[in-house]
Amino acid sequence: MSHEMERPSIQTPLIIPKPRGERAHYATWGFIALCVFALYHMEQSWHHVAENLTFSLMTLQIGVLLKGVCNFVEEIWHVQSRHHSSWWRVVKACLSPSLRCYTLLLLVNVCTYMALLRDTGMQLFLNLNLGCLCQLLSFAFGLQSPSAVEMSEICEKNNRNVAHGLAWSYYVGYLKLVLPRLKDLISEFNRANNNLLKCKETWKLHILLPVSCEIYDDLQKADSHIQYWKDLPALQLDRAGTKWRSYKQSIYKILGEDKKLNYCIVEYAPPLQALYAMSQDESATFSREDRLEQAQLFCRTLGEILQHSKECAGCYRLIVYEESGDSDSHFLSKEILRHIRQQHLEEYTMCEGNHEPTTFLSTEPSILISDSELPGPLRSDGF
Repeated sequence: MSHEMERPSIQTPLIIPKPRGERAHYATWGFIALCVFALYHMEQSWHHVAENLTFSLMTLQIGVLLKGVCNFVEEIWHVQSRHHSSWWRVVKACLSPSLRCYTLLLLVNVCTYMALLRDTGMQLFLNLNLGCLCQLLSFAFGLQSPSAVEMSEICEKNNRNVAHGLAWSYYVGYLKLVLPRLKDLISEFNRANNNLLKCKETWKLHILLPVSCEIYDDLQKADSHIQYWKDLPALQLDRAGTKWRSYKQSIYKILGEDKKLNYCIVEYAPPLQALYAMSQDESATFSREDRLEQAQLFCRTLGEILQHSKECAGCYRLIVYEESGDSDSHFLSKEILRHIRQQHLEEYTMCEGNHEPTTFLSTEPSILISDSELPGPLRSDGF
């Protein structure tokens, strides 16, 4: 951001959301068992229970089909533009992926209900009509719209969040290009600069990931202890019609509380700036809460992508942190130095023979932010 913003400060703890599990599924079966237990202890005829259960199931299947038909009425106006003039695509898009199972189950339920009812077809027609009416009223008043949690889960499982697209674009369009060549560029830089970056365990691109998405174009405005020094040699590649497109990273000198200078390669993740801009643009209908959720998912997704990228291994350091409006004006420099010290500690631990496997997300995926100058025992999340 080019304008002045409030100073970042510490807020603990910062927790990156884990992928959703199967607890809702297990809870469903738990409630099913509870309902069966309750029915077992009720003084009701099992014939009556089976009749009502069959009718309820039949109503649900009719509701699914009716919803698909209502959507079909809208989609017939978009056959060419959205479905490539394929009516079969329209049908598949409007109806459930389990259409065959629904249809078969509906036929079974109708036959079972008629056998249990042992009455005229008029009674069956009346009951089906009432069931359809209830379902249509439910659709009309929007009572069956998916909740925010369901929408979030659908988007996450199908990789359709804004965060997933931004993370993959950032990886494929930038990190996958520069990270595998980073150490060669640092070696070239050292030959021309008296081996300035001599600590190989910090030969990484330190990527700043503020979950607030507030990014400074000049890091010195974020923290006066961080000052630009030089650029690494530029990497030039032919990309998307541009000849010799240039990619370069900046080296910063960071002043610690011991008044010693530390040198490292630091930059923000630009996609977070796009999230911030979206939240400021009314036409994007992107709230501050949406921005926070997508920023956290971006951090998690980017970490997972990089963890599975063999060519980028050992060439990056993700620094995720949370900002607030008051407190330490040198929080960012301390946070970067904490990660540098952590890398020294990890290198020492590796030399001692401790080669425990790590993953981006541990069983407790909280990113511990501490204003302590001592390196924390943090090596479970890839940062």
